[in-house]
Amino acid sequence: MGEVLTRVEIRRDQDVFAVRQLGRWIAELVGLESQDQIRVATALSEIGREALTRGAGSVVVFELREDRLVVTVDYPDGTDVRQTEGVMLAGRMVDEVALSAEDGRVTLVKRVPGHHSRRTLAGIREELARRSPSTAALDVLREQNRELAATLEEVLRLNAELTETNQGVLALYNQLSAELEETNRGVVALYAELDEKSSQLRQAFEARQRFWASVSHELRLPLNSIIGLVRLLLGSGGDPLSEEQEHQITLIGTSAETLLALVGELLDLAKAESGRLDPHPSMVDVVALAEELRMTLQPTGPADGVTLSVDVSGEIGEMFVDEGMLTTILRNLLSNALKFTEYGEVRLTAVVDAAMAEVVFTVADTGVGIPPEQLERVFEEFYQVPGALQLRAKGTGLGLPYARRLAEALGGTLELASTPGEGTTATLRVPHRTAGPEVGRVLVADDDAGFRATARRMLFGFAAAVDEAADGFEALELMRERPPEVVLIDLLMPRLDGTALLHRMAEDDALRAIPAVVVSVVSEQPGPPHVSSEQPGPPHPVLPKHELRRDRLLEAIREAVRDSAGNVSAGKVKGEGHGTRD
Repeated sequence: MGEVLTRVEIRRDQDVFAVRQLGRWIAELVGLESQDQIRVATALSEIGREALTRGAGSVVVFELREDRLVVTVDYPDGTDVRQTEGVMLAGRMVDEVALSAEDGRVTLVKRVPGHHSRRTLAGIREELARRSPSTAALDVLREQNRELAATLEEVLRLNAELTETNQGVLALYNQLSAELEETNRGVVALYAELDEKSSQLRQAFEARQRFWASVSHELRLPLNSIIGLVRLLLGSGGDPLSEEQEHQITLIGTSAETLLALVGELLDLAKAESGRLDPHPSMVDVVALAEELRMTLQPTGPADGVTLSVDVSGEIGEMFVDEGMLTTILRNLLSNALKFTEYGEVRLTAVVDAAMAEVVFTVADTGVGIPPEQLERVFEEFYQVPGALQLRAKGTGLGLPYARRLAEALGGTLELASTPGEGTTATLRVPHRTAGPEVGRVLVADDDAGFRATARRMLFGFAAAVDEAADGFEALELMRERPPEVVLIDLLMPRLDGTALLHRMAEDDALRAIPAVVVSVVSEQPGPPHVSSEQPGPPHPVLPKHELRRDRLLEAIREAVRDSAGNVSAGKVKGEGHGTRD
């Protein structure tokens, strides 16, 4: 129970005015804000008028219960207490409204903020006794007008603040819009400039390719003539030469051969950059190839100089690869290692990586090594690591860039690892194939250029040819132009995705029979390729893209080709059966 502050009985209209004014005073004395005072007064005015319509004699009691101002209105006996419009309006003004039909009572509750300072109970009662509520309607009307004016003034102030805020937001919006529009114009201009620069770079690149090819061809003829004449002069059939003449002519021949080698490297590099390196694989005896390189490049210096050794695993045997390209890569790596190794050993090893189905060639030396920051730069054209030994060693800086491009053309990779002062290790990985291609043309449809390159390496030797498409529309064009034996499809591609591509293939009589292997980003458990029937057409093997391995990819392709051949055979048998019945 709380402390009763005062009580009032409502018998006539003037009493309703007095209850309203009394409620306003009590709300002020207990520490409520001005707006809350008006709300309490308004709620009492609504309840008071409604109580008077039910009959005279309603009693209004004001109590203070801890942090709550509680006002109870006891209706005359037999009054029906229910949720009326006045009660609902009063409920919006206070925190709680409770109805008690048994007691004929309405209770209004308004919480009093604890941080507000208020008078003691005795002080509140004393102040209420001193004040005398006016029962004159005119006085009450004046009081309500003052409250309305104060409320209106507060509303106008808030409206002004809101208008000012809106103006600020609008100004900020206009500023941001202007800046965004200016930025967009800059981006459009930048894109146009980039397009122009790209076109210029492309033209410059094409001009450089034409220049290299033209100059290389034009230089080869006179150089070959010079070398031929030198050999005639130094041969046994020529006139006798003095020692000095023979020395000078030998220098001319050596310089011409060096220049011819440089021209050959430039021409080969131009071919590589223009994408005109087409491997012509055949069965190659790797042991014999390595031994031939050892005999050709074996240093002839003092015994305490550099030794060249080879170690080829017997597991390799003969492999299906382009012999010329593989020989060029290994010769470049061995020549570099010998060039920058003054003492110690250069060792060529070759082993089989069964998990990746690759042959791993390693050329390790005990030379000067390469600083970590230079490991990738040595694959740039004409770049040479600065150093004292580099000044004495002749080179053009084209050997390693050309070797890496050849490795990529073979479907492999070439990487370097080095420790300055201890040596360098070059690792060449090439797909291990021991027979000719199993399938003809394979189309890889994927918007990820990195994945297409990985798939091309995995398919080297297994497929006779590999085409690439960056989206479904490009894949359809390539399939109609050069029908593949099997297509590898990524489900997530721009413009036309993998599912839509399979639908188009299923609806096209010319493409319907092409088997497909689906590449999915959905994780799969290790094991045989999952076969999905959710895509249109016959079921397709589905491979997890993030953990794709060469052995699983090849097995999925074999499965797709077998299933396609089985479906074609079944269709022929079915057609023959129908013909017999007819």
